[in-house]
Amino acid sequence: MDKLSIISGALFFAADLFAVASLAMPNWIVSDIGGTTHIGLLQTCLTIYGRSKICFSPEPVRGEWLLTFICIVFGIVCINVTLILLAVSYWRYRVMRFARWLGFVAMILFCLAAVIFPVGFDMDQIGGEAYQLPPNFQVGISYIFFVLALWITVISELFAGKVCLPHF
Repeated sequence: MDKLSIISGALFFAADLFAVASLAMPNWIVSDIGGTTHIGLLQTCLTIYGRSKICFSPEPVRGEWLLTFICIVFGIVCINVTLILLAVSYWRYRVMRFARWLGFVAMILFCLAAVIFPVGFDMDQIGGEAYQLPPNFQVGISYIFFVLALWITVISELFAGKVCLPHF
């Protein structure tokens, strides 16, 4: 196992942590007008004028956000298997090829989720349009963690594929 594989594994692990953290919190879209609103992929939490927080799952669940959730979960699974294969590549170098491909699949799934998620901005609670949030709503820390996981996955894949090095 070379240094680039170790760096790639560490970056994949960081991306995995950020992706899991993004799904753990319902802070994908937030607003502070008339109380606090935290909208997640599958859950919404409201705090109205200092009262206790109320969390609920909207009915029906947005299909776009459900598909985003599924893509992120499968991306996390691919990253976890990639980490296992990177560890196994210490003894059997041939599995590195499969680790690279699974990392690539995770990257594609995260990119797909990033494209699908903004389609759901037209929900009644938000009042925006696809790919355009109204001024009283903004992306939250969960979305920022997800985008960070996406970029770290891309960089990890570059290290795993050794694209950064010139081939002589």
